[in-house]
Amino acid sequence: MTAPLRRSGLFFAFCLDALRGLTRRPFQVREFLQQAWFVSSVSILPAALVSVPFGAVIALQLGSLVRQLGAQSFTGAASVLAVVREAGPIVTALIIAGAGGSAICADLGARKIREELDAMEVLGIDPLHRLVAPRVAATMLVAVLLNGLVSVVGVSGGYFFNVVMQGGTPGAYLASFQALGQLPDLVVGEIKALVFGAVAALVASYKGMNARGGPKGVGDAVNHSVVITFMLLFALNFVITAVYFQVVPQKGS
Repeated sequence: MTAPLRRSGLFFAFCLDALRGLTRRPFQVREFLQQAWFVSSVSILPAALVSVPFGAVIALQLGSLVRQLGAQSFTGAASVLAVVREAGPIVTALIIAGAGGSAICADLGARKIREELDAMEVLGIDPLHRLVAPRVAATMLVAVLLNGLVSVVGVSGGYFFNVVMQGGTPGAYLASFQALGQLPDLVVGEIKALVFGAVAALVASYKGMNARGGPKGVGDAVNHSVVITFMLLFALNFVITAVYFQVVPQKGS
């Protein structure tokens, strides 16, 4: 009965120690740059390819809906805000967790079963400071930058499909977004990406550093980290969105 609570407490303590390691000196700049390059290299292309159909589906669905409601002039605002505020961070988080997070978990899990982490502790080297903190910082940075790319590609795809395939007006598409969009919409999207990137890296690192049972245990840890990350991301997305709508007044309301 108490095992889930114990594991949750251990993970929370691990997150606090890892985040505290971000402020410790010396910061592992080389490891940070290597991890940032690796995570970005495995995430950029899948994120760009996935964001196009995301933007297209949102534009097509909303375009049909607002046409039925007689509000075609608001298609641009609805599509762009949906991509920037919701779809962009979610796509970014899923790609980061599926590609970068699984690689981080596999790497740390392999080090664990080879007893490299134990050897580092014997030598007086903190694995959280040396390995986890740079990976968390790198994943957060890549998630923020990747969210911008996903938003641009998703909005461009939505614009193309709405204007070309649904016969929308380019001027009305842009004007409606200018009328209802605001800077906090972009800011909350970037904050979501930052938080999601940190969660993906922390879960992957925790599961990797606690892998047991040889190569099979590492594979199980990777699977568990991806599933847990997805569940946490959707829960956090709901919380952040609810807080945002309570704190930031919306245009036109």
